[in-house]
Amino acid sequence: MGFVADSLTRADAAHVTRPMPKSAAAQMRYLVKQVKGTRAAAELLGVTQRTVERYVTGQLKHPRPALAERLAAEVRARWQPRVRDRARRQAATTGGIYVDTRARFGFTAAPGSTDDPRLRPITQGLPPAYAGRLFDAHAAGATEQQLQEIVAEGLQEIYFRDRGRRADGLMVEFTDIDYIDVDY
Repeated sequence: MGFVADSLTRADAAHVTRPMPKSAAAQMRYLVKQVKGTRAAAELLGVTQRTVERYVTGQLKHPRPALAERLAAEVRARWQPRVRDRARRQAATTGGIYVDTRARFGFTAAPGSTDDPRLRPITQGLPPAYAGRLFDAHAAGATEQQLQEIVAEGLQEIYFRDRGRRADGLMVEFTDIDYIDVDY
């Protein structure tokens, strides 16, 4: 994944209302129930069906770190989908998103302006239209570059152009991302 996709995943996790199962057995039972069978869970995790069955029954309790990470990631991706969808829908229709980033911004603008890229910390709210586009692109499997372009376009319009009140024709380049956090 990338900066924006990871940030969207973290923002999704902030909206869950119940804690995710903690033990490997509980996580495995939840995953088996979600994918409807031990064989599907085994294929998803890259282990044998018998290994999954042993975790479900409690014979195995402590997975190796790689398996524990894959298991937690798969459970996290499926945990409380309706709650996360409701939060995304609200952000895309009424609330918008907040972007906190430090990245290199360069400009294509009129002669005489400073167009040298420089590292800037920016915290800015983006309207629901950009949130909706970002969520739709993420759900459709957009690349990290495409997600960054949507965020850059939103920052260009809202932060740099001030919703069309200044810097007409300014084009922003969003590169060398140090960090980005999305919240809604």
